[in-house]
Amino acid sequence: MKIYEELVARGLIAQVTNEEEIKEMINNGKATFYIGFDPTADSLHVGHFMALCLMKRLQMAGNKPVVLIGGGTAMVGDPSGRTDMRQMMTTETIQHNCDCFKKQMERFIDFGEGKAIMVNNAEWLMGLNYIELLREVGACFSVNRMLTAECYKQRMEKGLSFLEFNYMIMQSYDFYHLFQKYGCNMQFGGDDQWSNMLGGTELIRRKLGKDAHAMTITLLLNSEGKKMGKTASGAVWLDPKKTSPYDFYQYWRNVADADVLKCIRMLTFLPVEEIDKMDAWEGAQLNEAKDILAYELTKLVHGDEEATKARDASKALYGAGDSSLAPTVEIEESMLVDGAIDVNSLLVLGKMVPSKSEGRRAIEQGGVSVDGNKITNVRELITKEQLAAGVLIKRGKKSFCKFVLA
Repeated sequence: MKIYEELVARGLIAQVTNEEEIKEMINNGKATFYIGFDPTADSLHVGHFMALCLMKRLQMAGNKPVVLIGGGTAMVGDPSGRTDMRQMMTTETIQHNCDCFKKQMERFIDFGEGKAIMVNNAEWLMGLNYIELLREVGACFSVNRMLTAECYKQRMEKGLSFLEFNYMIMQSYDFYHLFQKYGCNMQFGGDDQWSNMLGGTELIRRKLGKDAHAMTITLLLNSEGKKMGKTASGAVWLDPKKTSPYDFYQYWRNVADADVLKCIRMLTFLPVEEIDKMDAWEGAQLNEAKDILAYELTKLVHGDEEATKARDASKALYGAGDSSLAPTVEIEESMLVDGAIDVNSLLVLGKMVPSKSEGRRAIEQGGVSVDGNKITNVRELITKEQLAAGVLIKRGKKSFCKFVLA
């Protein structure tokens, strides 16, 4: 199976502007393509996973990725799929986030000589002359047509600033610049970016002639993929300091039954033929599929060793292994009050709940146990002596942590 057909089989392609030509370019390694990432945090999260995996697949097939970091557009804010205006960031913060992204992306993408490149659109956007931009680029855009884009229609109800209105022009200019300087002939993005992406393709053709080869593709469910990065307790990050390999594993281990095979198909690198055989799986087999998904993705982000440790700890949680494999948090003696600490505080310290109020609810509802014994007293204390021996706390069936005295 060739790469384009594989992308279709995995459910990754939603819309294209010229399928036959795109297919020929991708299958023959002729595509120099870009995907944009906004540096709004100092770590990528699981909502970026689909784009990262796609870039890896295409590079493995001989195509050249261009990672575009939106250092310039981040100074404005993207209204796509949003109902609120993004806060401004300093150039120092943006650069720090860009550096963090590069480190994490290197696990997916080869940035060696002649391979993938990373560029920051601040390099060309920050130096643009306003009058020149209006004359050379603004004239290519119809305001009436722009206002029909879904990303703008959503914001019009609450107020669309002129700052945000320019985002489509800036993103379109990105593709135009990349096409001219790096020979970038293809762009990928989520469905919520479709109007902006078409603007870039149209700008190239209007400025450079109808024969200019600029292709556009959107990814199925990429907008949903962005939502993957958020859970009730916050974001699921690729940075192990923000989300531990174990918590990362558990996130994927706990996906809904209806989503597990879809995630395996779209995000893992298991052969499509092998995944096809899983389509008939149900019941207990879906738990096995969740373990496969969690292990494959944790391995991709954190490596074999951490993935194996996370899998063993997960089995311990479900009674199939040794509880000594539980993720461990050390408690300093200075954190104790009169030689003890309450269970609710430990739930927060172990990142088993996002706040004490949620921890209190979990305890009151009988969802927390200490060394196998269910507790309902929100003031339940763990003594220094207990911590010295090690205490295993579970929240529900999906979260557990061992606490020891440092």
